[in-house]
Amino acid sequence: MMNHWIGGASTPGTSDRTSPVFNPATGQVTDQLPLASAADLDGAVKVAADTFASWRQTSLGRRAEILFRARAIFDERREELAKIISSEHGKVPSDALGEIARGIENVEFACGIPNLLKGGFSEQVAGGVDVFSIRQPLGVVAGITPFNFPAMVPMWMFANAIACGNTFILKPSEKDPSAAMFIAEVLAEAGLPPGVFNVVHGDKEAVDAILAHPDIAAVSFVGSTPIARYIYETGTANGKRVQALGGAKNHMIVLPDADIDGAADAAISAAYGSAGERCMAISVVVAVGGVGDLLVDAIEARLDKVKIGPGTDPDAEMGPLVTCEHRDKVASYLDIAADEGATVVRDGRDHPFEGDGFFLGVSLVDHVKPWSRMHTEEIFGPVLSVIRVDTYDEAVQLINDHEFGNGCAIYTRDGGAARRFTFDVQCGMVGINVPIPVPVSYYSFGGWKASLFGDSHMYGPDGIHFYTRTKVVTERWPDPATSQINLGFPVNR
Repeated sequence: MMNHWIGGASTPGTSDRTSPVFNPATGQVTDQLPLASAADLDGAVKVAADTFASWRQTSLGRRAEILFRARAIFDERREELAKIISSEHGKVPSDALGEIARGIENVEFACGIPNLLKGGFSEQVAGGVDVFSIRQPLGVVAGITPFNFPAMVPMWMFANAIACGNTFILKPSEKDPSAAMFIAEVLAEAGLPPGVFNVVHGDKEAVDAILAHPDIAAVSFVGSTPIARYIYETGTANGKRVQALGGAKNHMIVLPDADIDGAADAAISAAYGSAGERCMAISVVVAVGGVGDLLVDAIEARLDKVKIGPGTDPDAEMGPLVTCEHRDKVASYLDIAADEGATVVRDGRDHPFEGDGFFLGVSLVDHVKPWSRMHTEEIFGPVLSVIRVDTYDEAVQLINDHEFGNGCAIYTRDGGAARRFTFDVQCGMVGINVPIPVPVSYYSFGGWKASLFGDSHMYGPDGIHFYTRTKVVTERWPDPATSQINLGFPVNR
C-alpha cells in the first residue's frame, strides 16, 4: 500500500480508510491508497510549520540551486514519470511527456527566484527618509490538484511556493497519486530539506482539514467549478488566501476565410488529446457563415485516423478515460444530444474495444443548440460539439454569454478580425490560430467568470504574487554629520 510523504520520508497514516487505484487501460486495481484523517493532515502541517523557520532563511541562491538540480532530474527521468502517469491516468506517452515538459517549464521559471523576488526602493521620499518594499513568504501553503494533470499542475504550484520560501503540502487526486510521490522523491534527491515538500493523500475529509487548519496560510486548487467555489468560499471564510481554478467550456470559432484543413486538424488534436480530459480542451467548434458543412466533413474524415489504445502502445494517440464511472457519464451525453435534437455524427460507443479498460471512442455532435446541456455543461471527455451561427458577432456572443470563460480560440486569415476577437471576447486565455492557448511559464494561467475564484491566476508572475506578501519599510537614519555616534569613518563637518 502507498504511504504519505511527510518530513522527507514515506510515512504511513493513522486512518484505516483506503481507496482503490486503477489502471484505466485494463480496469484492474493496482494499489490501495490511504485516505488521510484530520490527524494525519495535522501531523504534516506541524512538520511543515516547524521546517518553515529554517527554510525561509535559506538563501535565494541555495533555493535556486536545489530547483535547478530538481529540474535536471525531472528531465533525466521524464520517461519514467510518463509511464507512471500512463499507468494511473491512462494518457498515451505523447500526452504524458507533453504534460511533463510543460511542468518542467514552471520549475525553470522558479529557478529565477533571486530576480523574481526583487522589491522596489525610493530614496529621499522626505528629508532623510527612504522607502523600500520586500516580498516575504506566507508560511505553510497547500495545493489540491486534479487527476487530469498529476505532474504538471503540482509543478504549477510547488515550484513557486517553495522558491518563495514557503513550505508546501500537496493533496493530489486519489485517482492517480503515484506522480506526487515521484515528485517528492525527486525533490529529496535534489537536496530539498525534509519537511519543505509533503504529500498527504485523501478525499473530502483531507480537503476539509486543509481548509480549516489554522496553520495553513494559503490554498491553491484546480478542478471543477462546484468544488472550486466550495474551496474558495470555505478557505476564505477561514481566513486563507485562496486561488481556485474551476471548469471550462472552451470554444473554437472558425470564420469562413479560415484554412479548413488546418482548423480541422486543430479541432481533432484539441478535442481528443488526453481523451478530452483537460480544462483547455476544445469542446465546442463554432462554425460561422457557410463553413459548417465543409468543417464537419473535414473533422469527420479525420476521426478514423485517431488511434486509440493503452499508454503501453507507442503509436496510440488517445487513451482511456480515468474511471469507469466517468466514461459512462461522458457517454451519456450522446443520448442527451439526440434527445435535444442534435445530430450525432459519430458515437464513440460504437468503437470496438477489447478488455475491461475505460475506453470511449471519439464522438462528434453537429447542430448543437446554445441552450442545450451539450453546450452549457462541462463534459470533460472526447466529445466535440459543433454549433452553427451566421455571423462573427453571434459567435462571440455565444462565448460571452457562457458561464465559463477559461480559454477560447479563433481560426481566421484576417488579422483585423483576430485583433477584434482578442478585444471582444470574455475569456482569460485566447488563441489566434492556436487551439489550446496555455500560457508559457513566464505568463500566468487562469480564466474568467466561473472558471476562476479569487483574483490570482496560476504560476508565473501571479504565482509569485500569490505565495508572498508585501512588506513596505520606511526608514530614516541619523545624518552622519550630526550624529553623536562614532561610526568609524571620517565625518566632514
